[in-house]
Amino acid sequence: MPVLLLYVSSCKKVDPIKFPRGTFPDTTMALTGLNSPYDDYNVNVLNHMGGYNIILFSSNRESKGGQFDLTQGTITYSFNQRNGIFELCSEITKNPFLNELLKAANTQGDDLGPYSLFSISDGNEYLLLSSANEEGNLDLYYIYNQPVTDITLPPVYGPHPVTLLNTDSDDAYPCFNTAQDTIYYTSDREGNFNIYYNSKSSSKALSAWLSEGFSEGTEVAAVNSSADDKCPFILKKIMVFASDREGGMGGFDLYYSVFRNGEWGEPVNFGPEINTPYNEYRPVIGFHEGFTNNYIIFSSDRPGGKGGYDLYFSGVTIPK
Repeated sequence: MPVLLLYVSSCKKVDPIKFPRGTFPDTTMALTGLNSPYDDYNVNVLNHMGGYNIILFSSNRESKGGQFDLTQGTITYSFNQRNGIFELCSEITKNPFLNELLKAANTQGDDLGPYSLFSISDGNEYLLLSSANEEGNLDLYYIYNQPVTDITLPPVYGPHPVTLLNTDSDDAYPCFNTAQDTIYYTSDREGNFNIYYNSKSSSKALSAWLSEGFSEGTEVAAVNSSADDKCPFILKKIMVFASDREGGMGGFDLYYSVFRNGEWGEPVNFGPEINTPYNEYRPVIGFHEGFTNNYIIFSSDRPGGKGGYDLYFSGVTIPK
């Protein structure tokens, strides 16, 4: 479905275009086609094709409330340039390649926090995630493959442990900056959860770097607090994350920080348009060049959903 819908007819008079660009509504909308009576969260946008987004997320629906596995689906949105109507649709899908990818990713324990990217250093597609190890702690893993084509489905390699980052504690929620020279992630190695980063100093293949020996990360001091700070996600110069720090609206709230002059700025609470007295979790921020603002996808256990954690979508405007 195209993002900007134009209705043209040579036989009928049509209304003029009133909205050259679309706007994602700031009303929070449940992704009803993806949600279940169980917990659905940790979303990741795997691929963008206009207003058609392929996503992965964690859910315990298959175990009926037990362990979490990765599940696939799609989100489709459109904006009518003539009347300003925005439409959103979501559904569970069964893409053949993703079926093979998820067979490799899902384990006997919890599988959480998927993150995907196309590596500019080696030309492979990567899926990073955190999975429970034999001790019950979360470790980071990566899976990779050559880009998918319409002709053949490439083999999937992994999962391999991210030895560069894994500790005896919980290590989870990886993401990269735009240049792909820095990986951000969450760890409770110091007691509470903090956001850390490690920098990639060479152009070696991403798989080779992730498989190096352990390297102590650096705390992102500007965004961390004395509470739990988790689930970073970066789009250009914007970092979004979840925190249960003091001053929020209750439980985990969603925050953003803007990168200026070589450092991350003071975190800003998204406010009551996004946050509630309940828990808001694992935000992912996105954009489309045909729209005036960003969108955010996140999970929440607020009342009114199908049950447990549900996935939600909303437009957001972050000051430049």
